[in-house]
Amino acid sequence: MQAVFYERPGGPEVLTVREVPDPEPGDGEVLVDVEAVGVNFRDVYEREGRPPYAAGPSAVIGVEGAGTVAGTGERVAWLDVRGSYAARVAAPRDKLVPVPDGVPLDVAAAAMLQGCTARYLVADSYPVAEGDWAVVHSAAGGVGLLLTQLVRDRGGHVLATTSTEEKAELARAAGADDVVVGYDGFAERVRELSGGEGAAVVYDGVGRTTFAAGLTALRPTGRMIVYGAASGQPEPLEVHSLATHGSLYVQRPTLATYTRTPEMLRERAGAVLDLVAAGRLDVRIGDHHPLAGARRAHEDLEGRRTTGKILLQPQAS
Repeated sequence: MQAVFYERPGGPEVLTVREVPDPEPGDGEVLVDVEAVGVNFRDVYEREGRPPYAAGPSAVIGVEGAGTVAGTGERVAWLDVRGSYAARVAAPRDKLVPVPDGVPLDVAAAAMLQGCTARYLVADSYPVAEGDWAVVHSAAGGVGLLLTQLVRDRGGHVLATTSTEEKAELARAAGADDVVVGYDGFAERVRELSGGEGAAVVYDGVGRTTFAAGLTALRPTGRMIVYGAASGQPEPLEVHSLATHGSLYVQRPTLATYTRTPEMLRERAGAVLDLVAAGRLDVRIGDHHPLAGARRAHEDLEGRRTTGKILLQPQAS
């Protein structure tokens, strides 16, 4: 079978495709024929050798995908199976989630990591209530588009930020009430939209560029949820500033925390896939590549040339 390795930490050029034997499932594992693989920024961090993502030199990259269990045909998806950039994986049974009828496997693969992230952000990090205003940064990205839809599904309102007008149209189509192109002025705009009160929550996957202004966008007791740092880590925070801005909360959550048991994984992933099956959550797939196109997929992701989800499809190799 084919699999994508990174020979050493580095840029996209370190990704290579090899022919290797099928993996041998161990205790509690099953062999899965992979239909689609999700490409994520965490894969970039793994390729670059950043802890805790790096698996070591000459490893098969990736953790997310969907496919069918060999011998049974059961349709399953996952978000934490090492070595997923491959035609087959040996997957722990307790890390697999059943895919409902009516949800294509490529859509399931695209929904898992980003969909479960968006789900815990709106249901756990800050449970959005009807009428709440939320700021969603990078709203045309994979998580951003899903976040926008889930906030609206819970009765909230969204001020989105995007880098271009083209991406702004995608955010509007996902349900954003208003869009700021670029990051200048988003705090002032959400205060205008909310009648001067401010946002209940800021969902920030950008980090350094947006964090400080985000604190000024929040209403008293509002929540700053920093779930990523695409522009770098925010400057160190003086805790006392949370008081001066109105008794604010700041959280740096991770998906691993909210899916740390098989039961938690199945609850969150099941909720996401059920929304997809019911037509209440649209998962945008930006591009499909064969396994041999993994390098280009990483280049496009890092170059911010993507909207929605990038998938690899082993059978297209």
